[in-house]
Amino acid sequence: MKSFNKKILTLSLFAAFALQSNLVAKDAKSLGTVDVVSSNDTETTKSYTVDSINSATKLTLSLKDTPQSVTVFTNQKMKDLGITSYQDILSNVTGVSLSRWDERLKTSARGFTIDYYKIDGMPTYSSFDERDLDLSIFDRVEIVRGANGLLTGAGNPGMSINLIRKRANSKELKGNVTLKGGSWDNYSATVDISTPLNEKGTVRGRFVAKQENKDSFMDYYEKENEILYGVVDMDLTDSTYLSVGASYQNLDRSGIRWGGLPAFYSDGSKTNFDTSDIVTNKNTYWNAETKSVFADFKQYFLNNLSFNLSFSHNRYKNESNLLYFGGVVDKTTGIGQGSISGYVNEDYEKENNIDAYISAPFELGGLDHEVLFGYTYNSSKSKYNHQGSAKQDSNLGNPLINFRNINLDSIDNFRYYDGTPNKTTQKAAYIVGKFSLLDDLKLVTGARLTNWKYTEDSGENNREFENELTPYVGVIYNIDKNHSIYTSYTSIFNPQDEKTQSGNYLDPIEGKNYELGVKGEYFDGKLNTSLTLFRVEQDNVASAIDGVFVEGTSDPAYKAAEGVTSKGFEFDVHGQITNNINLSFGIANYEAKDANGDKHNTEASRTTVNLFAKYKLNDLSFGAGLNYKSKYYTGEGATKITQDAFTLANAMIAYKINKNANLQFNVNNIFDKEYYTGIGKNLMSHGTPRNATLTLQYSF
Repeated sequence: MKSFNKKILTLSLFAAFALQSNLVAKDAKSLGTVDVVSSNDTETTKSYTVDSINSATKLTLSLKDTPQSVTVFTNQKMKDLGITSYQDILSNVTGVSLSRWDERLKTSARGFTIDYYKIDGMPTYSSFDERDLDLSIFDRVEIVRGANGLLTGAGNPGMSINLIRKRANSKELKGNVTLKGGSWDNYSATVDISTPLNEKGTVRGRFVAKQENKDSFMDYYEKENEILYGVVDMDLTDSTYLSVGASYQNLDRSGIRWGGLPAFYSDGSKTNFDTSDIVTNKNTYWNAETKSVFADFKQYFLNNLSFNLSFSHNRYKNESNLLYFGGVVDKTTGIGQGSISGYVNEDYEKENNIDAYISAPFELGGLDHEVLFGYTYNSSKSKYNHQGSAKQDSNLGNPLINFRNINLDSIDNFRYYDGTPNKTTQKAAYIVGKFSLLDDLKLVTGARLTNWKYTEDSGENNREFENELTPYVGVIYNIDKNHSIYTSYTSIFNPQDEKTQSGNYLDPIEGKNYELGVKGEYFDGKLNTSLTLFRVEQDNVASAIDGVFVEGTSDPAYKAAEGVTSKGFEFDVHGQITNNINLSFGIANYEAKDANGDKHNTEASRTTVNLFAKYKLNDLSFGAGLNYKSKYYTGEGATKITQDAFTLANAMIAYKINKNANLQFNVNNIFDKEYYTGIGKNLMSHGTPRNATLTLQYSF
């Protein structure tokens, strides 16, 4: 702990020096009026790109000056593509591979699991895929590929996904009502209203409500989704800003699959089920409730020095009742040979996040610089977890399931048990700066010092890692006003629970991210491009020592070893080419191998391509796109399951009825391509077939 405090002192002295430089480098001037409303309100710009992001370093940098591979899903892009949820957007992010067996997604980027996401820059580490956050309350989604340990601490070096909430920016009453209807009785209604709450508009409010009901291409599946969101933004003075808000999402789903369909018949040949088939019954369910409150405070001082404080509190409730079949199918009779498992669960989690930092822009040597110094606290606590499991074996004389008419009988002989409440805490100090070495040469550098702790109420499996240093270095050179080249190094750490022979926990896994790229910015920033070469390395990965055990136990002992190495490239083009054409294009390719030279994570596509272009002609808009995934597989020999490369085609057409009303029609998977979106050991899950949605939006 002394070492941690010494390092914090060093960071503090560095920040103090920078702040002092700020004060002496400029003459004191009147602060005047500071506009604290974000210029990246993508609802207003209706663009496919943004002026700047801060998801990579917390510094507000243009995409061209951000020394990592980044992309943004703006409000307009999500609207044109018909994206409405977190899981929807993952299917459209270049470089992301996903495997889906049920409500959960196994997602990865650059070969590494995506194991966290952020909301307004606040990281969350609880299980989140099955919550499938609705995007009606978010303005945009900022994506940073590779490691993002400077801002998140623990995690994998795959990808950081930052969801940015909508704000109450309007000083006049405005809003919209959106009605949707689509395939499989998919209906939703959304109301989004912004209004000033006082005469001057210095206090503004926004309210969003959504109700969604839908069935599915899968037998039995039904979904009901309720969303409420409210935020109040206040300009307390010309230089003081406060925002407070809350959100609620209740997601009820029944007729749920748990795992996929059996992949093999009893004679070893592959099964071939209808797309609608699902191993479940109508009484199963998987529900998720998410409650959040948040607050953001910003105070400006002389020379644009600012103090920023953010807080969020989240509560999660999950309830499930699931059925699973493991085994094979008799090809002649359609009878399942194996076992049926049941699982019920009810758990509660809560999270607290605090982030405080000082941003100090200053001028030195006739050049602009900025230093940012902060402290962050994150805690995730599992308060209650009540579970039950049961298993019922089957044989040819006592068949439990007929795959020619699937409808599993519910299981009621559960063995119940409680999970152990646990808590994960991160405390960290960080510093990052942007320094102009020359007019066209910039250095972005920083570091984070983290204390990470995991505790259980039982006292077992407790572990703590102190003074985890996460450095960040990036250099950007502007070739001309439109192009820059950059190189960067960053890292992330991931705690592990394996022990050495002496009984000590292994140090966390280290993920190191190296990048080299060129970026372009055209048409006054309306179009952004980037080409990135990357290499990601894992170190300190637990490796079992044959025949060696932890002292005094029968548990195998581990040592730290070299892990996975991933390398590849990413190319992106996003934005407006002409006044009538918007384009979003990305291609990513990588190869990932472990220390033995074997392919890592073969269930993930090595190459992904996403393309969408929209052309506007007066009041008509036409859009079309392609999503390509290269081959992926699991297993080997007779049990190998392969999904060949496939391409999905999508299209949209929109008509502006008048200045207030807009009608849009989207079709996904136009050619009704059949594919498996999830594969596992003896399991396969069908992807979504062709579907359509009609959207009517009235704005006022």
